[in-house]
Amino acid sequence: MKPTTSRGRVLHAAVAGLALTGLLAACGGSNSGNDTKSSGPVTLPFWGWANGQDAVVKAFNASHKDIKLKYTKVTDQLTMQKQLANAVKAGNAPCLLQNTAEYVTSWVAQGALADISQYVDSSKDKFNTGAWASAQVQGKSYGVPTSSAPNFTIYRTDIFRKYGITPPTTWDEFIAAGKVLKKHGIKITNYAGEDPSTLEVLAMQAGAHWYAVDGNSWKVDFQDAGSLKAAKVIQEIIDNDLNSKLSFADYAAVQRNFDVGGTATRQISTWQMAGMVNNFTKSFGKWALSPWPAYAGEAAKTPAGTNLTGSVTLVTKQCKNTKQAAEAALWMSTNSGAVTTMASPTTGNGVFPALADSQSYVAGSISQKLLGDNYQPAQKVVTDSLNTVTTDWTFGPDWTAMFTELQAGWGKVVSKQEKVTDLLAHMQQWTVNDLKSRGISVEG
Repeated sequence: MKPTTSRGRVLHAAVAGLALTGLLAACGGSNSGNDTKSSGPVTLPFWGWANGQDAVVKAFNASHKDIKLKYTKVTDQLTMQKQLANAVKAGNAPCLLQNTAEYVTSWVAQGALADISQYVDSSKDKFNTGAWASAQVQGKSYGVPTSSAPNFTIYRTDIFRKYGITPPTTWDEFIAAGKVLKKHGIKITNYAGEDPSTLEVLAMQAGAHWYAVDGNSWKVDFQDAGSLKAAKVIQEIIDNDLNSKLSFADYAAVQRNFDVGGTATRQISTWQMAGMVNNFTKSFGKWALSPWPAYAGEAAKTPAGTNLTGSVTLVTKQCKNTKQAAEAALWMSTNSGAVTTMASPTTGNGVFPALADSQSYVAGSISQKLLGDNYQPAQKVVTDSLNTVTTDWTFGPDWTAMFTELQAGWGKVVSKQEKVTDLLAHMQQWTVNDLKSRGISVEG
């Protein structure tokens, strides 16, 4: 896989700016002094939401005498953020939790996570560089990466063939294909009103940087050239009614729409295939993979986004057994059986492994049932996409709050109440004000 050290350097620098505000002053330390000794096994509460995680926990417990995991399945990612916030305030946070990379900086800034560097850093070389950086803040490890996020397009081959469409290689071609499909009552993509990750990933792909560090301050820019380039593409799709507007609140309905051919493409990573496999009944064997469309005049480049970022297993600061928690996190990310279980869209969540050597997991991370005769060529698309993930994106210290505000505005964009550029302008001012209200030095 392509090294992603630039992302690590940016994140390190960004959080160094946080330290200047004092927000990280109380967050250091591994909490190792609180590790307890017991005559029996140590039981570690573990929160997650991914399919297959319970099977991994069962396998871990069966193979360990001195450490046991007590697994609680949370509804979804957003529910996790709310429940964790409440648990941290109440002083009863779990030892381990599943999360995604965009939230790590925020949780460290809030003093919620334990520094487990002394227990896990010797295993650094087992992971690809970018995935390893996703669990780090200011050079310290607060968890162990569990997945990477190669991204690509999945499309209905029968629909494309019927209407003479070839897989779009650019966003201009994507829009043109959408206009052809519209004539036949088919949408080319779906924009859920609660999910602005489309805006985020297209901005990433175009080279945007919503957060960065300039000297001792955070720099905020939601209106840079990349963001505006992404806005233009999205706005054209919305203005021409090329997108479905199905909310993932009714997940089954979204899947049925894809299954019956109401929407013809998705930009996804491996993990979204699990939902397709588990919910489809009509379209198995009719799907294929292709690279993400590129902006005109640019080489193909696959972005990483909010719903597409790699996952991490984090250790909380309230855990009294951080050494054992770190050991459990490492096992779940490196044990071949556990990794295989989670990588499969059938037995797990279809997440692609964070390991440095992941080639052997490509075939198992995608569904032959879903792809049919397109299964073999799809493996090359996934392999190629491993080398094209955006590496220089920084998640800001108020990402959770910012994303919540972005969600509210995105719903208005999808329903044509405001333009994408209006939302970007609002987010620029809102984010600057939010950081200032937190006592964080910011410009923008």
